[in-house]
Amino acid sequence: MDNGMQNMLEMYLYETNTMVEQLDGILLEAENAGTFSVENINEIFRIMHTIKGSSAMMQFTPLSTLAHQVENLFFFMRENGGHNEIGHDLFNALFRASDFIKAQIGNIENNEPLSDDIGDLTNEIQAMLASLQNAMAGESEENNPQAANTANAAPGSSRFCIKVFFDEGVGMENLRSFMLVNTIKDECHIDAFEPAGIETDQSTATQIIEQGFMLYFDTKEDLDIAIGIVESSLNVRAYESLELESVEAPEQGPAESPATAKTEIAAVEASRDNAPAKAEPLKGGPVQAQAQVPAQAGAHPGKQNLISVNLTKLDKLMDIVGEIVITESMVTSSPDIQGFKLDSFTKSARQLRKLTDDLQDTVMSIRMVPVSGVFQKMNRIVRDMSQALDRPAKLVVVGADTEVDKTIVDSIGDPIMHMVRNAMDHGIEESAEERIEAGKDPTGTITLSAHHTGGEVIISIEDDGRGINAQKVLEKAKNQGLLVKSESEYSQKEILQLLLLPGFSTNENVTEFSGRGVGMDVVKKNIEKVGGVVSMTSEIGKGTTTTLNIPLTLAIVDGMEIVVGDSIFTIPLHNIRSSFKVASQDIIYDSAGGEMICRMESFYPVVRLHEFYGLETDVTSVEDGIVIWIEAGDKSYCLFVDRLLGEQQVVVKPLPNYLYAFNIKKLGIAGCTILGDGNISIILDIPSLYEAAVSRI
Repeated sequence: MDNGMQNMLEMYLYETNTMVEQLDGILLEAENAGTFSVENINEIFRIMHTIKGSSAMMQFTPLSTLAHQVENLFFFMRENGGHNEIGHDLFNALFRASDFIKAQIGNIENNEPLSDDIGDLTNEIQAMLASLQNAMAGESEENNPQAANTANAAPGSSRFCIKVFFDEGVGMENLRSFMLVNTIKDECHIDAFEPAGIETDQSTATQIIEQGFMLYFDTKEDLDIAIGIVESSLNVRAYESLELESVEAPEQGPAESPATAKTEIAAVEASRDNAPAKAEPLKGGPVQAQAQVPAQAGAHPGKQNLISVNLTKLDKLMDIVGEIVITESMVTSSPDIQGFKLDSFTKSARQLRKLTDDLQDTVMSIRMVPVSGVFQKMNRIVRDMSQALDRPAKLVVVGADTEVDKTIVDSIGDPIMHMVRNAMDHGIEESAEERIEAGKDPTGTITLSAHHTGGEVIISIEDDGRGINAQKVLEKAKNQGLLVKSESEYSQKEILQLLLLPGFSTNENVTEFSGRGVGMDVVKKNIEKVGGVVSMTSEIGKGTTTTLNIPLTLAIVDGMEIVVGDSIFTIPLHNIRSSFKVASQDIIYDSAGGEMICRMESFYPVVRLHEFYGLETDVTSVEDGIVIWIEAGDKSYCLFVDRLLGEQQVVVKPLPNYLYAFNIKKLGIAGCTILGDGNISIILDIPSLYEAAVSRI
């Protein structure tokens, strides 16, 4: 596959995935309302005819065929107002159609063959269309959408015409013309077009290349709208518009245009090189064409304000920015210039640092995407499970516009899905009667929320179900041999954390949703991969909340450089609450002999970093060092270190893969960074450092 086809395929996959997600959202909205609004019908029709056209252009026949059948259905509903005859069978069929498209897109992405097994689904949709047609007994057969691939009006008197030329060598001109016709039909009335049969007759592509594609209109207003759409369309090399004098439009077939029309069009084409501005060939691609679009209905202003970029390119850009950050630090902190009074250099270095910060913020903002894409997919899961389990429930989404790094968004989809499924399967009561007896609304509620706090995003999945019986969880864990200490030593919080262990499941029976011992351990593993923390709280009869604390980005972080002996460590700045000096009398001891310190009327354990990592240092007395109060999620404790070096932006570098075989992640090591002087600094993983330190006490 050449680069042109590869780029076209990537754009097709991106646009189709986006439209299918929109389709799911519209279907869920319509199902909740019990009917399709006019806006719903128009939007679904637009989505399906776009998928049909682009799939046909890419020669993905099963997708094009299915999309065409759904388009026919919604064309009839749009033209005849048949959307009041709606049942659950229609929604189920449309959701299955959406699932089929998603599955086939997955096959394309994995370079696997498409499935032709769509007969039952298309037959079901056709049967529903026939049912709607029968219900509209008073309507004529002219409303049958099968005529959608021809001109959408009877022959008549056309006064205006556009002749469109596509880029040379672009290919599939007939299908591009078909897509252009469908786009224009959404905005205005087309009297006719030629050549006809462009959707099914590939030979028309040659005619379009040689003579152009003709579109006829009755009014100047329709012509102006069509011109705006043509100008903003991709792969349009040029267009010509003219006014005809009482010329009949071509019949609904490949009939010739009248001689007078041919004469005038030929005259325009002959003078193309000297034509006025409105008939000039478009140059410079769609971005330049956007600037020429007239401000009128249907002109799609601002269409080209957004572009899609391959994530690999953004990753490479982020790597380059990371190297710039490191190099800037190496230049400004070079030992060769230390001790010199270089005012001009210092001023320039400050300006360089400011520009570097701005560049980093800009690149990171490019990678930031809202979590709404992940959140909205959960609506479908709640809907499907609610029907399968006969358990009424709804999803409430809060803070869907919260933005996170694209890499992290891609990593949290599966964990959130597992938690929503658990909330439906384990949390929400099995029947509305049980909820009513408990004084609750018959319909269960799952709340999915996200918000920023410091350098983190906090995502919570909360249900108002039955809650978790901690004693049963403890007994189950004991029977499975998962306890590492006596039952009496486990706190409520520690018991809930047992749910995150591999192989743990409270379901006695295996169902399609749970009971296999896979789920929450996957959540914990995937969230920890992106530097996040999972915690759970629950109250019997009230419900359960699972909270994810996730960093905004994985690439560049603000950190505090600290020294322990001859080693330099980096603590992410968002984990630090404060740092302070203490006296020996400020230290108290718990029953196990562990050091603790009181801050804001609460006591926190003290972890001596030199003892934890076995480092040699002369700073062993608390008066000589410094204490840093840090927290991550629900964990808060203090680190004792030799001294602070100061704040520094650091680029997170992964450690060699073979080191992870030694479970360094569980020893509080998240990665490393290169300092300005070329030395390596270990980046501390605050949550796992706490777990490791507590296990040693």
